[in-house]
Amino acid sequence: MQADGIATQEATIMSYIRSFLFIPGDSEKKLSKGDASGADAIILDLEDAVAPSNKDAARSLVRSYLDERRPNSRSLQIWVRINPLSTSLALDDIATVIGGAPDGIILPKAEGPGDVLQLSSYLDEAEKTHNLKVGAIKILPLVTETARSIFHIGDYADTEIARLAGLTWGAEDLSAALGATTNRDASGEWSFTYKHARSLTLIAASAAGVPAIETLYADFKDEDGLRRSCKQARSEGFSGRLAIHPAQVEIINESFCPSQEEVAFADRVVTAFGDQPGAGVIALDGKMLDIPHLKQAQKILEMDKAFKR
Repeated sequence: MQADGIATQEATIMSYIRSFLFIPGDSEKKLSKGDASGADAIILDLEDAVAPSNKDAARSLVRSYLDERRPNSRSLQIWVRINPLSTSLALDDIATVIGGAPDGIILPKAEGPGDVLQLSSYLDEAEKTHNLKVGAIKILPLVTETARSIFHIGDYADTEIARLAGLTWGAEDLSAALGATTNRDASGEWSFTYKHARSLTLIAASAAGVPAIETLYADFKDEDGLRRSCKQARSEGFSGRLAIHPAQVEIINESFCPSQEEVAFADRVVTAFGDQPGAGVIALDGKMLDIPHLKQAQKILEMDKAFKR
């Protein structure tokens, strides 16, 4: 099992990323807008957003993009979604882009920790080849995209993976794998199978000591729906979200920030515990608060500080 200290230390890079914006790796126009997107991180996509005939061109564009934005000069984090390890494309992706020192790799269709460990070993060699710090490039796996993967989500908590930066999920590939005609119920909400996959991702991320990242909201024109969905996700424990369109970034960033009311109350909680050193339980506003409330308040203040830097 991962030691809490290791998990916490290695998850730091992801702790306060609210928005991950996908950008097709073969679109020069869209790539040129990445720096001004407002996202905390962008994902240069070499997988689903790129047609097979454009894979080579996309790799070259992504590598050039990274070379023009070396790690010490970036205004945001730059991640790359490679092709699945089950394809021959993945090794070509790694060989081409790692020299550009992306902050992380998004691993699609991860079937369990074994796939993440395999990718990690590839990155070890690639980092050595390009004189990069070994272990610097993190991994965020999509852990629900195949039927087999669902049975291994909990295994991430029992596997030491230093590069593991979080867990995220997706419904589209899973529904295709299952032969489903839809992944929604009559009300438009996720149907049970996909709610189950989402819940397992959230719980497994907590057990592994890494952030849980909510999946994308497909209707980029539905701002109210996106806002409601984000606030629900944050209330459940997700720390950020994938974005499919630049118009979603501002709403996602706002929704995953603590509100002024939350910050003010958290400050009062921390102050109250500080005024009673050694107390395990205190009274505030007619309610009894214990150490879990203190930890949550401290986290909220830490998040607020990070987003105001």
